[in-house]
Amino acid sequence: MTRIISFSSDEEFSDSLDDTIQKSGYKNRSRFLRDAVFHFADYKQRGELSQMRDDEILEGHLIVYYQHGIESKLLDIRHSTDIDVANTNHSCLKQSHTCVEIIQATGKAASFRKVVEMLQDTVSVDKIIFVSAPMREDGCC
Repeated sequence: MTRIISFSSDEEFSDSLDDTIQKSGYKNRSRFLRDAVFHFADYKQRGELSQMRDDEILEGHLIVYYQHGIESKLLDIRHSTDIDVANTNHSCLKQSHTCVEIIQATGKAASFRKVVEMLQDTVSVDKIIFVSAPMREDGCC
């Protein structure tokens, strides 16, 4: 079932919104606004990893860009008791000569921060990003 939700805006904002929607690759204004609202609400409710409560339970992905030589640290993370690793994926980016490890895990915000900080201080790690899964109370799975 769908519902129509409307709001008023000035012409400049409307034009800017349509331009932003197009540049973002959306063809449907409603889907863009839905995604923007959920993303913004998630960010406002939880903030960045560095701002989250230590005991907040998160699901998400650690994306690690690195050069060879840190595999033992990645193995330690996989077997860590700090975060519960569900899946890992390794690939190599040919153009940038960079390896990428994607680690899907669950754990407390403080534990994810600990892993991120450890990797940030590791030689050969070029970049690390944490992407939290959206907050949902129901849905699939």
